[in-house]
Amino acid sequence: MILPLAIGMPGATELIIILVIVLVVFGGSRVAGLGKSLGEGISEFKKAVKGEDEKGAAPKSDTSEQNQ
Repeated sequence: MILPLAIGMPGATELIIILVIVLVVFGGSRVAGLGKSLGEGISEFKKAVKGEDEKGAAPKSDTSEQNQ
């Protein structure tokens, strides 16, 4: 009989074990600082993506005004 391999996302038990190991190795303050840094990086990335869309639209109107 062939048993299917469990490939995919880890379950709740595995995630808890990983979290405990990370807390033991790095400590609570480092993990909190890492989370804060990760959140700031994501928000900066979102701002940059929105800024690219705004920058891309602005020069088109400037060039049409220059041509007139």
